[in-house]
Amino acid sequence: MSTSAQLSELKTKIREQAHAARKDQLNKDEVSQVIVDRVMQLPEYQNAKTVMFYVDVRTEVRTRQALPAALASGKRVVIPYCVDGELELFHLESMDELELGMYRILEPKAELRTVVAKKTPVEELDLILVPGVAFDRRGGRTGHGKGYYDKLLEHALSTTPLVALSFECQLFPEIPMQHHDIFMDKVVTEAAVYEGLGRGKK
Repeated sequence: MSTSAQLSELKTKIREQAHAARKDQLNKDEVSQVIVDRVMQLPEYQNAKTVMFYVDVRTEVRTRQALPAALASGKRVVIPYCVDGELELFHLESMDELELGMYRILEPKAELRTVVAKKTPVEELDLILVPGVAFDRRGGRTGHGKGYYDKLLEHALSTTPLVALSFECQLFPEIPMQHHDIFMDKVVTEAAVYEGLGRGKK
């Protein structure tokens, strides 16, 4: 078996374990609130004018309850949505601009997606909040294996902090990282803020 195939198999096992752990996580709403509050206290969040929030799906750390407060704070809130395997960025100004889309995922309303003023280039983001399936304390991350976030983060400014939100149960001793994988600058859980290696480091 090649090294690449071994890494792929290891990542698949880690994803399976992390999905199971995340599914079993108790009090997801309350624990998510602790994590998001911790994120909002970070200097990176306080100083950012334009913040990309992901909108949680299934058993991810929940972020949607924090969106109204972020909008009310005067920050420019941007959320991603998927089109043909790529993440597009939408400037969110009101929770009324969202609707349940495919797979019951909360997404921008279809009629608003073509509005030019709503489209946001990734280079304009001051902070990116990143979901994931599993992490390590160095900022190593694995998603679902589709590469959506990897493709998006490749185009973000190198100065834009990448902050991952994770339940403590999603942390592993080490996530195998390949050349195209991107380290997070911070991983925030209900227990701690872990300083990651960031981009350009292996």
